[in-house]
Amino acid sequence: MNRLRTGILVFPDVEVLDFCGPFEVFSVTRLDEANRRETASPFDVFLVAERADPVTARGGLRVIPDHTFETGPPLDILVVPGGWGTRAEMNNPRLVEWVRRQAGGARLVTSVCTGSLRLGKAGLLAGKRATTHWMALDLLRTTFPDVTVEDRLHVVEDGAVLTSAGISAGIDLALRVVAKVCGEPVARSAARYMEYPFPETNDRRIS
Repeated sequence: MNRLRTGILVFPDVEVLDFCGPFEVFSVTRLDEANRRETASPFDVFLVAERADPVTARGGLRVIPDHTFETGPPLDILVVPGGWGTRAEMNNPRLVEWVRRQAGGARLVTSVCTGSLRLGKAGLLAGKRATTHWMALDLLRTTFPDVTVEDRLHVVEDGAVLTSAGISAGIDLALRVVAKVCGEPVARSAARYMEYPFPETNDRRIS
């Protein structure tokens, strides 16, 4: 099995569930549910940061990245989370360029919450539909006027780019990616394993 290299960006003050939610979904996914313990996920999921030092996430959680921008491999799936650190990192040229470069070769480019602002800064949302945390919808709209901002959708898919609403929406985003890549039955099995309700609609839950 050729596992899909799935890189999740982390940075100072990243929102914890923004990156941990998708990590959990991708890591617990199995193509053969009956042999869960004996098989690996089809997603090779890991954390990528600008530097190898531990990253302090929102609330003080400290995580150790698996790769840096220089040591990480080309990605099949890119996940860009949000959090309080988003605004500062939007002005980090190394991070923006890494996102742009990885997106150029990725099969899917995704964001959680205000991670969409990072995609916008990298020029990846131009002319596309997108969404973000409900508190940042107007910011996304005014900062990137060439983006059609969707207020009522939980996950927005436009070509190879998927953006999602706030924080916990990253779980639903990841389940949608699993469904696209592996089929809906596999995604439903992953949700059931997590004891998480599979999203039956794409309506935004908070307005």
